Amino acid sequence: MSSALSIRGFNAAASDKAIVKGFNLELPFGEVHALMGPNGSGKSTLCHALSGREGYQVSGEAVLDGTDLLALAVDERARTGLLQGFQYPVEVPGVHLREFVEEAAVSHGQSPEEASVRIEEAADAFDMTRFLDRALNDDLSGGEKKRSEIFQMAVLRPKVTLLDEIDSGLDIDAIRQVAAAVEAMRSPDVGVLMITHYSRILRFVIPDRVHVMIDGRVVDSGGPELADELEVGGYEGIRARLGLAAASTEAPPRKASDFFTDLPFER
Repeated sequence: MSSALSIRGFNAAASDKAIVKGFNLELPFGEVHALMGPNGSGKSTLCHALSGREGYQVSGEAVLDGTDLLALAVDERARTGLLQGFQYPVEVPGVHLREFVEEAAVSHGQSPEEASVRIEEAADAFDMTRFLDRALNDDLSGGEKKRSEIFQMAVLRPKVTLLDEIDSGLDIDAIRQVAAAVEAMRSPDVGVLMITHYSRILRFVIPDRVHVMIDGRVVDSGGPELADELEVGGYEGIRARLGLAAASTEAPPRKASDFFTDLPFER
């Protein structure tokens, strides 16, 4: 089976701080892979760097169906067939979901007529018809926003889909819905890399492969049983089995002033 995405010796740094370090992964067409790792392991940075977000210094190799991603601008990467589902989809007042997806589809080479048909079909499949003529992500629940991301991908039909913590902040019912949407994306023409902290979504999406990312690199890969091992022993259990150094549990002391801010909603 050919590779939808081949990543070899990939490095990403921000402000000269190394985050992703010698990352390697092969994602074949037709497969769903789960990339799991603790906070700060570099999972989201990997997504952002592959998608072309500014602010990262990258090196190594990332090839999408034979095309060198790192040689392309961010919009060219999307048109080549790489799409990212965001951890926190933003609301865009004044731009209807239908208009947004139709314009994106046309920019990807679809005719307006083809885009319209795909939108109606995917909206019906992912229960998004009632949101088509509302502002993008306006007043949607967390689960609805994540389902909207997958609906958009179903219309655009990328070659590689990066799902960055698609289960983040969702209750169990929303996870079931999003998992069903991910399963519906399975196709011989797409590779899906699903990034998550937890194994709970993997109760409903059975990945072909599970990769564990710690300290910026893949340290272990296996089948769904690897997620079961994580459920029992956590990431420290993986560290112990592989003989990796334990994560530092010491945090610098905090001053009283650290608990107060004039910008409580700043992230």
